[in-house]
Amino acid sequence: MFIDSHCHLNYKGLVEEQDAVIARARSAGVSAMVNISTRRSEWDEVIAVAAREPDVWASVGIHPHEADAHADVDTKLLVERAAHSRVVGIGESGLDYHYDHSDRERQRASFRAHLAASRETGLPIIVHTREAEDDTHQILAEEMGKGAFTGVIHCFTASADFAAKALALGLYISISGIVTFKNARDLQATAKDLPADRLLIETDSPFLAPVPHRGRPCEPAYVADTARFLAALRGETLESLAERTSANFRTLFSKAV
Repeated sequence: MFIDSHCHLNYKGLVEEQDAVIARARSAGVSAMVNISTRRSEWDEVIAVAAREPDVWASVGIHPHEADAHADVDTKLLVERAAHSRVVGIGESGLDYHYDHSDRERQRASFRAHLAASRETGLPIIVHTREAEDDTHQILAEEMGKGAFTGVIHCFTASADFAAKALALGLYISISGIVTFKNARDLQATAKDLPADRLLIETDSPFLAPVPHRGRPCEPAYVADTARFLAALRGETLESLAERTSANFRTLFSKAV
């Protein structure tokens, strides 16, 4: 059984047929999904889906693209909303210097607020980082120095050096359908050697559909295709990879019982 550790069931492309999307995931062997929020306006909807579906969980957070518009979302508010029984993670949050949709200093402040919420609640931080490896690592290391927290680098596309630094901090790394792309040679090389006890899989649906589903909206069922590719890449059976990544998920997202 597979676990999709990061999807957006309330996004266009999935929300229009959400019940069918969830049913197809179950048919594909997906036993759990984390429905990720990126804006405050999504929190109620994301939590509602998790409250309705026994195999769907939720996160509360602000994407770095949305940091400018959510200056009022602080650690206290995140902690309050994370108290819901179906909320199992904080985020996604982090830094995105590729698009710079929000001021970089505002992104950094928001990221620190999320890390503080992760530390206070004991829930894992779900980290988005793009073209911001140095600042992401620096903030993670500085905040870890204030007190331990757990977390995952979601939809990993960074360098092998950054992977090593994240692992040294005790974080997990989640691999999406990008690993199946022909031009993802560097990512494939990194994913091949990631320690088995720190590996997760995800779809980030409705984005980044893996081969052979390119060109259509991604959905949680497709995590099985990513798992199949990743297992072959790492020279292990699909069953062993599914078992290990699911166990890792339960360890990291320990509130998802």
